[in-house]
Amino acid sequence: MKRLAALLLSFLVIIPFIMAGCGTSGGITGSPDVTPAVSAEVTPTPSEDAAEQDAANTPVPKKGVIHVYSLYNYEIISKFIEHHPDFPYEIKMHLFATAEIDFNKHLVEQLDSGGEDAPDIYLIEITDVYKYSKGDAARYAAPYKDLGIDVDNLVKEADIPQYVIDVGANPEGRIVGLTYHGTGGAFIYRRSIAKEVWGTDDPEIIQSKIGPGWEKFLDAAADLKEKGYGIVSGYDDIWKAVENSAEVPWVVDGRLVIGPRREAFLDLAKQLHDNRYTNNTSSWTDEWYADMRDEGQKKIFGFLGPSWFVEFIIRNNCGGKEPGEGTYGDWAVCEPPAGFFWGGTWVFASKNTRHKDAVGYIIKWITLDSSDTGLQYLWATGAIDGRREAAASGTVMRKCPAQLDILGCQDMFEVYDRCARLAKGNNITEYDAWINSVWLDEVCEYVEGRKTREQAISDFKQKVKSELPDIIVE
Repeated sequence: MKRLAALLLSFLVIIPFIMAGCGTSGGITGSPDVTPAVSAEVTPTPSEDAAEQDAANTPVPKKGVIHVYSLYNYEIISKFIEHHPDFPYEIKMHLFATAEIDFNKHLVEQLDSGGEDAPDIYLIEITDVYKYSKGDAARYAAPYKDLGIDVDNLVKEADIPQYVIDVGANPEGRIVGLTYHGTGGAFIYRRSIAKEVWGTDDPEIIQSKIGPGWEKFLDAAADLKEKGYGIVSGYDDIWKAVENSAEVPWVVDGRLVIGPRREAFLDLAKQLHDNRYTNNTSSWTDEWYADMRDEGQKKIFGFLGPSWFVEFIIRNNCGGKEPGEGTYGDWAVCEPPAGFFWGGTWVFASKNTRHKDAVGYIIKWITLDSSDTGLQYLWATGAIDGRREAAASGTVMRKCPAQLDILGCQDMFEVYDRCARLAKGNNITEYDAWINSVWLDEVCEYVEGRKTREQAISDFKQKVKSELPDIIVE
């Protein structure tokens, strides 16, 4: 249960971080439905002053209402409204973070009913994206091209990573959802420990020490152990990288598949545990956080995570607020042993929206505008809350290097942009959250000696068969 609780927390922990930002207005050429009206400049005469003032105080009538459904991502839309004061539509947010209803069930009901408050735009977290891009709710999603978005050219201009496209493509391969948040994962390590063990903290050299591949990672773990260090806090720290680099999804053609890389996690975890290469903590526990500030059984070399992990998890738990305090400033990032991504919010539009051009205008600004006035630029430059987070757009990240003092002034975007190219988005299913939790429970039983390897696999299959009867388990 400890492992299951920890995993569930892993899905919840990014809720405060997967928020979004702001921008400035701009029209879509040839799209009168969304381009703000422009009045010719006229020098008022004294007799016109009163009428001019009255007109200025009169609200401009809106053309309609655009309904946006989301668990909690109100910042994206509130900032859009703030920076597009002449946008000719009212935008109404429907938020469900504290609502005592099933968000996904309610959203599908609203998409299906097509009533007055039916969603025009809906924001979906990664754990549920498959359902809306390729699963049973994919039928509601409008391809971006149908919203008047020049997808092919804008994807290239913005340099959107393939994993983002793969996750948001429908069964016909058309893009129906994209994210603004760059969530490719890196290895985040301690500079002082790297120098003591290998004589350098250079990210290029450390990258070659810990990967690519898990054999190099285990070799590095052995080197670290000789000096009294652990390579990661707990063996489940590497799971995201293992899971997301899998060759195949958990379910293929309706059948459960334990791919070779995911099965190999049993052995990787066992080696990390039995060789005492970790502090044997569980993610999202007090002991795990303590390892970020050197308060664990032994000092830990690194963690695996996206840019939000640096900005929110390590920054908030390193024991300091400036270089020299705790482990603040003693971190760096490099490419991981295996490519992965973690988190993100994908933006969808209903194919039944009555305001396709206007909806396309909003979605383009959020997901594909790589200019200095688009959401992603302001997101990456810290205009939201002062924290720098990777954007999905590689073009944007190359415009605004993120040289963070917590990372010894390393440009984290240069690394995270490369890491995003290593991630896969074609190996997810709508069952992943539940299957992953069951799998990690069984891995724990094996690693900690309560079950044999064969029994753990057998029990895993039996649980899937019992709880997901639609999946064929052999």
